[in-house]
Amino acid sequence: MEDLSLHILDIVENSVAAKADTIEIRVTEDIEHDLLSLQVIDNGTGMDNDTVKKVLDPFYTSKTVRRFGFGLPLLAEAVKAANGSLSIESKKGQGTKIKADFQYSHIDRKPLGNIGETMITLIMGNPEIDLIYVHKKKNYRYTLDTRKIRAQLKDKPINSLDGMRRVKKKLEKLQK
Repeated sequence: MEDLSLHILDIVENSVAAKADTIEIRVTEDIEHDLLSLQVIDNGTGMDNDTVKKVLDPFYTSKTVRRFGFGLPLLAEAVKAANGSLSIESKKGQGTKIKADFQYSHIDRKPLGNIGETMITLIMGNPEIDLIYVHKKKNYRYTLDTRKIRAQLKDKPINSLDGMRRVKKKLEKLQK
């Protein structure tokens, strides 16, 4: 995967497959401490301790359609290449938290990528899921919360034309 937004997309899709209905994505750019941190927290089915130990093995997958699970092992490699760390916390029936920290200035740290396009893809493909995206950098804090957008739309689906216009308008603030 060429950028971190694609890793986020993959992890969130895993959360959806684990029946999460609320997924929080946090990005913190702490330049002062030379740290880029990504977190994906869901309320899905979670994993037992044995499964958590296996998820970084590329030849382990819980999926039945293919025998490989490259998403988290590729993220682990990206973290390692950028002098970072990866942690996975999960409890069966309670959800999962994945945290990836990268040395911000490391020459091998992948770029963050197009978070806006990633969020649009996730919302369009999973309109029933509550997605909360929080991005912090210096004194700036950006939040996109699909629950708030849904409340404004009343009976219209979030992936309707009006809903996606609102999402795009909200994401424009992220680009600034």
